[in-house]
Amino acid sequence: MDAIRIIDHSVYLVDGRELLCGDTAEQEAEIAKRGLSGSREGTIAYSILNSHSVKKDEKKMQIRFDSLISHDITYVGIIQTARASGLRQFPVPYALTNCHNSLCAVGGTINEDDHVFGLSAAKKYGGIYVPANQAVIHQYAREMMTKCGNMLLGSDSHTRYGAMGTMGVGEGGPELVKQLLCNTWDVTPPQVALVYLENAPKKGVGPHDVAIALCTAVFKKGLVTNKVLEFVGPGVKNLSMDFRIGVDVMTTETACLSSIWETDETVKNFYTVHGRPEDYKQLMPQSVAKYDMAIRIDLSKIESMIALPFHPSNGYTIHELQENPSILKEVEEVAKAQFGNKVNFSLKDKVRDGKIYVDQGVIAGCAGGMFENICEAAAILDNSSTGDGYFSLSVYPSSVPVNLALIKNGAQQKLLEAGAVFKPCFCGPCFGAGDVPANNGLSIRHTTRNFPNREGSKPGDGQLSSVALVDARSIAATALNHGVLTAATDVEIPEYDKTYTFEKGVYDKRVYHGFGKAQPDYELKLGPNITDWPSMYSLSDNLLVKLAAVLQDDVTTTDELIPSGETSSYRSNPLRLSQFALSRREPMYVKRAEAVAAEEAKRRAGSSEEVLSVLKKVCDNAEEAEKTTQFGSCVFAKRPGDGSAREQAASCQKVLGGFANICYEFATKRYRSNCINWGILPFTIDKSTAFDYENGDYVFVPGIRDAIKNGKEEIPAKVIAKDGVHDITLFVKGLTDEEKQIILDGCLMNYYKNKMEN
Repeated sequence: MDAIRIIDHSVYLVDGRELLCGDTAEQEAEIAKRGLSGSREGTIAYSILNSHSVKKDEKKMQIRFDSLISHDITYVGIIQTARASGLRQFPVPYALTNCHNSLCAVGGTINEDDHVFGLSAAKKYGGIYVPANQAVIHQYAREMMTKCGNMLLGSDSHTRYGAMGTMGVGEGGPELVKQLLCNTWDVTPPQVALVYLENAPKKGVGPHDVAIALCTAVFKKGLVTNKVLEFVGPGVKNLSMDFRIGVDVMTTETACLSSIWETDETVKNFYTVHGRPEDYKQLMPQSVAKYDMAIRIDLSKIESMIALPFHPSNGYTIHELQENPSILKEVEEVAKAQFGNKVNFSLKDKVRDGKIYVDQGVIAGCAGGMFENICEAAAILDNSSTGDGYFSLSVYPSSVPVNLALIKNGAQQKLLEAGAVFKPCFCGPCFGAGDVPANNGLSIRHTTRNFPNREGSKPGDGQLSSVALVDARSIAATALNHGVLTAATDVEIPEYDKTYTFEKGVYDKRVYHGFGKAQPDYELKLGPNITDWPSMYSLSDNLLVKLAAVLQDDVTTTDELIPSGETSSYRSNPLRLSQFALSRREPMYVKRAEAVAAEEAKRRAGSSEEVLSVLKKVCDNAEEAEKTTQFGSCVFAKRPGDGSAREQAASCQKVLGGFANICYEFATKRYRSNCINWGILPFTIDKSTAFDYENGDYVFVPGIRDAIKNGKEEIPAKVIAKDGVHDITLFVKGLTDEEKQIILDGCLMNYYKNKMEN
């Protein structure tokens, strides 16, 4: 797309506006003439990172965050882990929101039991408790917790508040546990990618259009993986706050580490409107800032976009798809490759008389449910109808204050009169627990993700529908045409009242603000599904693992490792949740892993015939080696961990007796961190030395404990396959001293328990 230009080498930004790319002789001469040099220290990102790192180290930054936030899929496990590790009170503001497990009919009393636990934990440890349906997690953070120059850690991957001048990071729960216990988030100093915005978007183009175009440009090549995106440039001033937020929250889908934006009068007004003018300050790069790469976006050239199933980076312009609907066949082929003959999936039947028909539209959550998105959708549908056919339109505002503003300016009434349905502040449509379409249905959504099953389908039961990501404006334009896919740039969009008034009073009346008011003697309310973690063992001298899942996809998402949707009801019960691990990708994984765990139990009790027989193939004294050789299951995937920050993608493997992941590379830092924190060895291998692994192959790693303890990064191992024994080199690179000890102790909980005992 000519709207986006990638500059994949270092660039300089002078006075916040002049971009020197050095990719022409003239620019190289200009850089040399000015004597420009330096490092990332001139970026906004490093001004914030350095101010939050408790130790100056070229290899690792040790970050302490200003505040924390979790939702009701993750906070129970986090608090239970921290509690088992010696938690006394929350040391920083920690908000517990209830926007994921809000459908209380699912799983009996389980979900509301979690909410009751959350409020009791907020009272006991001094937290902030946001009741169900008051706000989705990230909107509450934007409205009440951000501050220019601050850092906020969340247990949700879309923890992105860069547009408000706050560096948000989404990590797995154990990283929040570390912060609750006054420890640090350790990160290799990240590269910084400049996102240079120019000009202004055309009418009808919304934030999701820009976000989809950006994801499409960078994700598949891994151009910004684990980098910080820094948004500056003359185009920033042409974007409203909601527009910036809508782009920013989707940076997670590029696989970047975090994001930050320059701040200006628009941001200052945001803080003023939200009653926190003192939390604003101007953030700009220094007079000379050096970036590791640049992404140049001409906003005026962005078109109405659609991200087809099954990833936000699978982007096309809507016009391109309309002109060439055969593109849909590619999606069918992807579905067939992944699900085989378990389902009958077709998108070609969506094309009728040269038009593309969709079955459903949803505007929701931290990306779609913003004030301006919904107002503009209302303007498009004013005095119109969504029709009485199969197409339906649902709208989920991101918070009660946003909903109140929509009521006051009439946007909600316009949409209701047109046939849309308003629903509570709920993240369900983003992760597969709300508005599930019919089998073979195609839903267009202004939400964050469209991974497989994110709309709630069950391919194992022969049910499969799919989601395409589309901006709210084009969803409204499609609703205007009763389900015929339509770009918002092709319809008239009347002006509407953009005045936003924030009603903080609803939070004052319903949100429990307990920070600094811990009640140590307050009793936690533990529902019957809330259970402690099972016992986990320290790492033995040697390790033997058996491959229980071999995944040959280019990328494996956390949704595949542990499905989202209805399974979230069991997030407070590690054993029950583990039964869903890889269930929609490799249904036999759980049984294979449990069989391995049963053999390990036999080995610990005396001896395992399976372990002994394998060790005889690689050890001179197998009987003696068996005593010091841990046996566990292992997952092989090419590039695992894209997507959600949910720790359960790793913890479920450990609960089932998993001890390692083997891959070419980890898709995200957060998934690798989750593996480490649960004592799962994060092995990588060189692609050139790999061969076709199969389920049931074994990998023996002698001396693994000493190797980790001594910081050895290249570890010889042996693969015991059906055709014999093969030598292989496993890599474990860049572990901090703390990460080494966590792996040696078996998991983060054991690590903290041992520290307390010592």
